Amino acid sequence: MKSSIAYMALLLMGSGAWAADQQVAVRFQAMVGTEKLACGKTYAGIGSTKSTLSPRDFRFYVHNVALIDDAGKSVPVLLAQDGKWQLDDVALLDFEDATGGCVNGTPETNDRVVGTVPQGHYTGLRFTLGVPFNKNHTDLTTQPPPLNLTALSWVWNAGRKFARLDFASTGMPRGFAIHLGSTGCTPNEVKTAPPVQCSEPNKVDVEFTAFDAGSDFAVADLAALLKDTNIDTNQEKTAMGCMSSPEDSDCTGIFANLGLPFAGKPAGKQSFFRKASSQMGKSQSGAGN
Repeated sequence: MKSSIAYMALLLMGSGAWAADQQVAVRFQAMVGTEKLACGKTYAGIGSTKSTLSPRDFRFYVHNVALIDDAGKSVPVLLAQDGKWQLDDVALLDFEDATGGCVNGTPETNDRVVGTVPQGHYTGLRFTLGVPFNKNHTDLTTQPPPLNLTALSWVWNAGRKFARLDFASTGMPRGFAIHLGSTGCTPNEVKTAPPVQCSEPNKVDVEFTAFDAGSDFAVADLAALLKDTNIDTNQEKTAMGCMSSPEDSDCTGIFANLGLPFAGKPAGKQSFFRKASSQMGKSQSGAGN
């Protein structure tokens, strides 16, 4: 509680104001192409083999959520400290509901980031997929929600799973897992000291130059993420799916569509997130690093 109060005070002092009086809710939507993602459903024509998949999990963390004003200035959203989905500047988006194949999930879902910004006119959105370094490598048993979830924790020195996007496919009925997180974290001293750096942070910066929080959604599209991946096979002697290892070729297309460098290949433009408007029905890809 004390850390949350200190964080709020710091943001307010840094902005030169003691009241942020415009409420905002940045809405997200999980999709598989043109269909909403839902546990218990199946989706055909996915990946390079046009496979059929069924979801088993779909959760991810975001931070650095900010709106962009008319002058192009990035204005942080001061997140509501709700004790469940949001802590300081980190929020968890959760689209599984523990039904169907999503047996490792929870009944509760969350599809938005809620907070306040100073009064103004905002025309864009920025956010980062992932958890900040200083929060990523903390002991989950001592952390409040949403950083205390075992389902989104990894080996100790690698930190959190920034995204857990699991499913079964035609060729992988036992499951294909996408667990995004930092790798190459050192020192690798599991029980003595936290890492001081990670060679592959694997955080995704997303920006929509045109975004109206009142009518637009940030869509996370599983079909777009998997369009270049064969989800019916798995590289021998590797984890099932993609666990972010730079030696796992099953991650190649996934990392490319996240806009992340991988196995010596430079980062490109991410296509996992796009903007969708409830009024216009149009979409816009978000730029990412």
